Amino acid sequence: MYRRTACLMAVWLSLASDGAAQGQDIPLTPSGHPDLSGTYDISTLTPMERSEVFDGRIALTAEAAARLEELARQTSVLSNQPSDPNRGPPPMGGDRVFGNAFWIEPAQRVSKVDGYWRTSILVDPPNGRYPPRVADAPPQSTGDRGRRNDGSAYWLADGLDAPGPYDNMEQRPFTERCLGVRSTSGAPMLGSLANNHRRIVQGEDTIMILIEPMHDARIIRMNAEHDPPEIKKWLGDSIGWWEGDMLAVETTNFVDRPALGASAANMTVTEWFRLQSPDSLVYTFTVEDPTVWTAPFTGEYAWARSENRVYEHACHEGNYPLEGIMKGARYVEALFRGEEREGIANPTR
Repeated sequence: MYRRTACLMAVWLSLASDGAAQGQDIPLTPSGHPDLSGTYDISTLTPMERSEVFDGRIALTAEAAARLEELARQTSVLSNQPSDPNRGPPPMGGDRVFGNAFWIEPAQRVSKVDGYWRTSILVDPPNGRYPPRVADAPPQSTGDRGRRNDGSAYWLADGLDAPGPYDNMEQRPFTERCLGVRSTSGAPMLGSLANNHRRIVQGEDTIMILIEPMHDARIIRMNAEHDPPEIKKWLGDSIGWWEGDMLAVETTNFVDRPALGASAANMTVTEWFRLQSPDSLVYTFTVEDPTVWTAPFTGEYAWARSENRVYEHACHEGNYPLEGIMKGARYVEALFRGEEREGIANPTR
């Protein structure tokens, strides 16, 4: 099993003094392990990578954290102002700033771990940045995200039958296909713009983590062996064990394109879950794949216990938007070729 790096241990030893004396209030299971069961809100204002403006500092002052949280609150209020009912249509190809942010549930808190407000989720490498990729790492798949969709079949400029990013549904990003947003389901488990609740159901031999977005359910088999490597799983194969009062989980057997961006099937993710108080869980993860990155990297951030419930996340019912995306691509291709276009019925009329 992969163990924490010496750098991460040094971070804990130097920062944990304010948060180490809370264990007497931690709930326990009948077998004596910390009881992690419950719902958590994993949203955080703390970015994955540390900005250079922090000059290597791992922690914010309390005043700086408060200013960031107030700015986030004000931004949320402004973003949710009512839209102008007399506004015109969006421009051809859409407009990312059109409308309001009613569907977004932005974070409101800076991650506080062991008494310190963190400047980044990544803590190793010490600069709080991803390690470099190896020279022959698999290419990062971006689909057509590197180009703004201007409403035309631009890919046919290379030939009227040239392949394009809308030729089949499996080319589309995971989000459009309701398979995941970023690495929300894990491993590692990261937050998103909305739907940031996680429900842990803890048993003695199995632990389940219900993921709000895309309603994935991670099953962690305790004190078990990994499945054979040829058995690949969308969320990987997770086995767990206890290291004192911390739940440790190792996940392998990923599919060729795991949900974590820029990763590959050879990835191994080790996670640790520890309660720093009855109302706060610290989630730590280490990712390693020598075929992609020149070194492992480690991150950690706090999950706040929540009284909210995890409701069904239906994404888009029946994948109707995906059908519309493909129909739209065929429409603009016909327009580009000068062919007769079939009308697309408006389902709202």
